[in-house]
Amino acid sequence: MIHFLPLLLLIISCPLSQSNQFCDSGYGCGAYEGGLSRSSSSKILIKGGTVVNAHHQEVADVYVEDGVIVAVKPNIKVGDDVTVLDATGKLVMPGGIDPHTHLAMEFMGTETIDDYYSGQAAALAGGTTMHIDFVIPVDGSLSAGLEAYVEKAKKSCMDYGFHMAITKWDDVVAREMEIMVKEKGINSFKFFLAYKGSLMINDELLLEGLKKCKSLGAMAMVHAENGDAVFEGQKRMMELGITGPEGHALSRPPVLEGEATARAIRLAGFVNTPLYVVHVMSIDAMDEIARAQTSGQRVVGEPLVGTDHCSFNSTQKALGIDDFRKIPNGVNGIEERMHLVWDTMVESGQISAIDYVRVTSTECAKLFNIYPRKGAILAGSDADIIIFNPNSSFEISASSHHSRSDTNVYEGRRGKGKVEVTISGGRVVWENDDLKVVPGSGKYVEMPPYNYLFDGIDKADTAYLSSLRAPVKRIRATT
Repeated sequence: MIHFLPLLLLIISCPLSQSNQFCDSGYGCGAYEGGLSRSSSSKILIKGGTVVNAHHQEVADVYVEDGVIVAVKPNIKVGDDVTVLDATGKLVMPGGIDPHTHLAMEFMGTETIDDYYSGQAAALAGGTTMHIDFVIPVDGSLSAGLEAYVEKAKKSCMDYGFHMAITKWDDVVAREMEIMVKEKGINSFKFFLAYKGSLMINDELLLEGLKKCKSLGAMAMVHAENGDAVFEGQKRMMELGITGPEGHALSRPPVLEGEATARAIRLAGFVNTPLYVVHVMSIDAMDEIARAQTSGQRVVGEPLVGTDHCSFNSTQKALGIDDFRKIPNGVNGIEERMHLVWDTMVESGQISAIDYVRVTSTECAKLFNIYPRKGAILAGSDADIIIFNPNSSFEISASSHHSRSDTNVYEGRRGKGKVEVTISGGRVVWENDDLKVVPGSGKYVEMPPYNYLFDGIDKADTAYLSSLRAPVKRIRATT
């Protein structure tokens, strides 16, 4: 389980950036349900690189036509109408998939600074070619929430999918969940055990949601923190005069994530529903997940790297300058993820290039049932590809990143390995530090239900019911 990006951290001030003027250009046309077809993509041949997939790597050429990978093999011959990219000595890998982002989200009295254009443009500059964003229904209506996010996504410039948050429970929500899965291409639902008074749900709602997810073949996701205890911790910090951002961490020690993770796992096990614990941040939570996996329970704690990109600028952060509870929670990461994972994990020798592809792309594609369309460099896969130079270097700064935020939590971070080319849907959108994106060119990716975690669920349920030997016949004693 790999998840090292700091999530929901609180920052008041960082060095200011220059404004990213390109992010303020026009909007595109809608791309939901059928999408806006990209204009004819150039034929591309990526020549001489080491092609890395999650199961193997080999020196080969990659030929792309009309946004799809046509062939992966050595010494491909092409005509003069093909753009040739020399990848000799470099790695050719699937574009990254970020499973956890919040773009254009209304939250804590403001809205995240990155929308579906600036956030996605930043992602492409960092080698991520698809992300899955969270629809947060303001009034609990899933249909209304989806409609609002479809409108927000009209300016998208890369492929995306949706998760759906469940913030209340009734028969209408239950019916809407079916519509989301069967008609709208959403195969995952998130439950918040934190944010008391707004997004937080109780155990009864969680159980109902888990059962419904199971019946639909949808992935149940949980933000695991004990919201009641966090609320108490926040009050305690304020009473002690700890009003700055340090109060955030002090009010929610790791044990509260561990407790909520354990509770969610046990309830999911009680109804035999696969569970995905998002943004695992503590050893306490990780231990609970590992224990459940060892026992055979279908639980994942992000065997992939998500960012929880939820960026705000310094003015927005200053809303809580005298009360940490009012600081909008969240930091950047969608642009930095691919570089940081390589430098932290591969360059240090902890994982291989094959593992890198697995945790940054393939595992996400499999978990959300879009593999091998996404997450692979195979004939027939979407042409979402990066050319990566492991010998190059990077430096992170708010003055040069592509987010609209004027801060960067990784300010000044340097490392080895750099995305030199990003190909999205068969288009070269990032090359030689030059970003060329088209608002409205992104496509909505429908994600079907019943991923691999549901394999054998019915058999396990049958075995359990059989073990109960129900109904139990009782003999009444005679008097």
